[in-house]
Amino acid sequence: MSEQPVTSTLRRSIGMALSLSKPFFTSKERRIAWSLLIAVIAIELGIVYILVIFNAWNASFYNALQERDWPVFIQQLGVFVMIIAVFLPFAVLQTYLNQWLNIRWRSFMTERYLAGFLAEGRHYRMHVSGDAADNPDQRIAEDVRLFVSRSLELSVGLLGQIVTFLSFVVILWGLSAAAPIVIGGVDYSIPGYLVWAALAYAVAGTLITHVIGRPLIGLNFTQQKVEADFRYGLVRVRENTEAIALSKGEPAERATLSKLFSGIRQNWFDLMSRQAKMTFFTAAYGQVSSIFAILVLAPAYFAGKIQLGALFQTTQAFSQVQSALSYFITSYQRLAEWKAVVDRLDGFEAAIRLSDVTPDPAVQITEGDEISADGVVARLPDGRILTAPATLVVQRGQHVVVSGPSGSGKTTLFRVLTGIWPWGLGRVSLPSPSMVMALPQRPYMPLGTLKAALAYPHPPETVTDEAAAEVLTALGLGKLIDGLGVEAPWGQSLSGGEQQRVQIARALLAKPDWLLLDEALSALDPDMERRVVKLIEERLPTTTILSIAHRLPDGARVDRTVALNAVTA
Repeated sequence: MSEQPVTSTLRRSIGMALSLSKPFFTSKERRIAWSLLIAVIAIELGIVYILVIFNAWNASFYNALQERDWPVFIQQLGVFVMIIAVFLPFAVLQTYLNQWLNIRWRSFMTERYLAGFLAEGRHYRMHVSGDAADNPDQRIAEDVRLFVSRSLELSVGLLGQIVTFLSFVVILWGLSAAAPIVIGGVDYSIPGYLVWAALAYAVAGTLITHVIGRPLIGLNFTQQKVEADFRYGLVRVRENTEAIALSKGEPAERATLSKLFSGIRQNWFDLMSRQAKMTFFTAAYGQVSSIFAILVLAPAYFAGKIQLGALFQTTQAFSQVQSALSYFITSYQRLAEWKAVVDRLDGFEAAIRLSDVTPDPAVQITEGDEISADGVVARLPDGRILTAPATLVVQRGQHVVVSGPSGSGKTTLFRVLTGIWPWGLGRVSLPSPSMVMALPQRPYMPLGTLKAALAYPHPPETVTDEAAAEVLTALGLGKLIDGLGVEAPWGQSLSGGEQQRVQIARALLAKPDWLLLDEALSALDPDMERRVVKLIEERLPTTTILSIAHRLPDGARVDRTVALNAVTA
């Protein structure tokens, strides 16, 4: 990642974070969102006030110890119990409300990103165009979780530290006057010298921390990416186990996964090295800070200028001010992780927006009463030509077959005619999407029950058990009837031919006005193919059918055949 001035980088990250947060805090949930946030902040301020009271209690308690004043000692123990009795409910309630706000915010962002990512084929265009938003699953699942939790943790924590600083700096300034600097038996009075000492100590620590820890931002960004790449590789193996096993491809897959994991390992070692340096400094900084105030005040204490209680009160006040000023140091690793997450989510939103930008050149798509293509040439996003110019018209009630040699772009034309492939030239007219069903060569089996797969993309309750059982029987899948209500990995347990028949059953149940088939019967044997073709013609007599195939299906009605030419270099 490129180096930028600290203030510029910080402003940019905060601006991106506010942009990512704005939709939630201006949505219909804004009232409860703001109520929870204000409650969390109010409790944080209440906790700071309790710490101020506790600071004053330190002076009385330790003075009683120094003076061996038993009655005051017992009294201060009672005060301590009351302070704790108030503090504990505050701490518990803050955690509960923080977690409540966390899950509501995360739920909103997750639903918003799912809606944006899965709307109108954006996910497909983002995948095909190969944009920078890698691993959208990780961005929606992991990055959203980290963004919400870290944003709340860091923002509320920062506000608490600011209020802590303002509260205790006043106390520490006053205590500076009561505890003069003693050098060689001579008192020196420097207004607020304890505040200046805390400030100098924190500033020096902050600068050193930033110099040591700045590379963590890029390393965290890279770590999230390589982790997601490795997880994606494992998912690919899980989804293609049969093909890998049949090909005896386990060594190749293991080599690929090992290569992906090597990226994790190498970046992890870089993180280890950088975090070791950070830990060395921050641990030393923290240990020294615990006695720094005592070292500064020790001459005054041993000279009898302050009592033990004042020493402890001043030390605690100094610790609170120094801790507030050192917030950047103690939170640096979390800030680095947060910034990497903000960058990834901002990139994801940008990719979603970019997927809606009409490519140049683009296929011109209009809605009409027929499927037509006029001089359509499909291209890749980088401009390479995939199909020769194609012209065809499919009117209502017709059965049309598009054929052509391998590599002529039949499947790509299928994508153009379904409206999901905008890259190319020419004009296309399509019926309303609600009237069209497209069945690809490789069926999609959604998660859930077999009945859900039959009703897809509609809810399972739109299909009755009786209708589902009848159509499965007609397609020779009667053995699956008992599994209608069973949740199983149907995409793995059914053969390719069975999945294609389930997909045909989906069309027979939905009865679309227009049906587009892309090699949708390619896995069936000739007898089953004839049986399926006959069922389609019997049960969908008014459906317009456009088939893309290498050969004419046996026994199929064909009103017209359109032959595609191979692409010439």
